[in-house]
Amino acid sequence: MPPDVLKLMNSGDTAWLLASSALVLLMTPGLAFFYGGMTRSKSVLNMLMMNFATIGIVSVLWVLYGYSLAFAKDVGNHGFIGGFGRVGLKDTLISASGTSPELAFASFQLMFAIITPALISGAIADRVKFGGWCAFVAIWTTVVYFPVAHWVFFFGDLTTTKDGGFLADHIGALDFAGGTAVHLNAGMAGLAMALVVGKRIGWPKEPMRPHNVPFVLLGAGLLWFGWFGFNAGSALAANGQASVAFMNTQVATAAAALAWVIMEKIRYGKSTALGMASGAVAGLVAITPACASVNPVGAIIVGLIAGALCSVAVGMKSKFGFDDSLDVVGVHAVGGAAGALLIGFLATPTVTGILTPAKGDGPAGLFYGGGLSQLGKQCIGVVMVAVYSFVLTWIIGKVLDKIMGLRITDEDEASGIDLAVHAESAYEFGTSHSASGGGSGILAALKGDNGGQPTGDTKVEAEA
Repeated sequence: MPPDVLKLMNSGDTAWLLASSALVLLMTPGLAFFYGGMTRSKSVLNMLMMNFATIGIVSVLWVLYGYSLAFAKDVGNHGFIGGFGRVGLKDTLISASGTSPELAFASFQLMFAIITPALISGAIADRVKFGGWCAFVAIWTTVVYFPVAHWVFFFGDLTTTKDGGFLADHIGALDFAGGTAVHLNAGMAGLAMALVVGKRIGWPKEPMRPHNVPFVLLGAGLLWFGWFGFNAGSALAANGQASVAFMNTQVATAAAALAWVIMEKIRYGKSTALGMASGAVAGLVAITPACASVNPVGAIIVGLIAGALCSVAVGMKSKFGFDDSLDVVGVHAVGGAAGALLIGFLATPTVTGILTPAKGDGPAGLFYGGGLSQLGKQCIGVVMVAVYSFVLTWIIGKVLDKIMGLRITDEDEASGIDLAVHAESAYEFGTSHSASGGGSGILAALKGDNGGQPTGDTKVEAEA
């Protein structure tokens, strides 16, 4: 690394960025368990596979061209998509991003690129071909995520104006860690795919209860833990901005979890473990764009609003007639949009300007003397990402459905996607599979015979 670049390096910042990258990667297995517990027992392995396959696909694409499309300088400074200056992670070994090596920054952003398409899997649980999902992830990440990441996360040369992403640098919309680029983007894509793929057999008349609520809580806990890397790590340094993002993440999540279970108690007379977990995730989603714009009291307000709002939104899907299996739209689209828009009301210059020489001169929301200016910018960001993601995803889904068919057969859906697609089941309660030696369960499944054993929790399956 050149001497002038080495002078910029800070080992503490680099260590925090690498640790944050690992925390964000953990979020995708956490998401797999969160979603997996919410599915029926005959679909849990497929959900886990969809998420782990996303890690593999996006990691390879990111190195080949994804990082370049998201974070290389674009031709003409239009701000819509990056160029090819970093294809194959070219020159990232000898350059810096702030006070860390650029390769560390590329690693951190890779984890964002992984979890965004993984979030979509929850909207189409139980019914999509594994090969179709893999093709969708590769195309969607290329056509939708990489450009939107460029809009939101790429600031260009900070000494030059308007040479970065369209929303971040040209418009001035604030999204610290991805409320629009990640959550709203994935939520609107989930809505489009749910419409393209169609409803599950029996929905909404038949109950389709979560098969393993402890899995849901485990996944929510892993997400909560990893989210500190997601939000505080986005400061790209171990500094005051990371500290305020860390605290805001904690208190907003706690407030949202409480708000959700209070809403359940008011509306249904019961507070549920599933509601507590879902409320926590709603709070994490909503504070993501705002964690470096609001103070801790503002973060509590964001969490309370998000927990209540997302709780109501999740209950609306049956009224609108779309089968968003695991509430991706109600939690991620609504929560991401709410958090981004609340910046326009609650952003305080003492937080947004924390890194400026004269602290307190950053952008301000309506309630802190900023007028409607920042709120207008936030609205532009929300509308642009929502429309772009929904339209492009709907087109991608329709084309893939025509070419290869996205949905499994009715028979496979009824018997369970785990055995039909992966030749495995998550739960074995008998001994006949092991009596013939290792691997006999898979061989029996491949022959279409599960040896008389249930594919999962028979009580849950009977209900579902």
